[in-house]
Amino acid sequence: MKGLRRDRDVHRVTDARPSLSADINRREKVYLIQMGIRTICLILAVVVPVPWPFRLLFIAGAIFLPYIAVIGANERGKDAPPPTFSTPAPDQQEIPLHRREIGS
Repeated sequence: MKGLRRDRDVHRVTDARPSLSADINRREKVYLIQMGIRTICLILAVVVPVPWPFRLLFIAGAIFLPYIAVIGANERGKDAPPPTFSTPAPDQQEIPLHRREIGS
């Protein structure tokens, strides 16, 4: 009996990826935080009288943070496998619909 037993992959709950809704919620929160920082940078660049090096830093944050936020928001989960676009091989035992005859 020992020889008939195959080694099986053991899956643990801790190995599971987070759910899609949890991943989307995480990405939304990160995006909103980054957009809040961008808004603060924009306000600081326009309203607060600071020296030019700091003002340029705030302007750069207001310009580049949206790009970084969108890239991060569109990123799938870190552990998610890449999507596959291959189609499964058709079952050769089945007659295709366009090849069936009236009597079959």
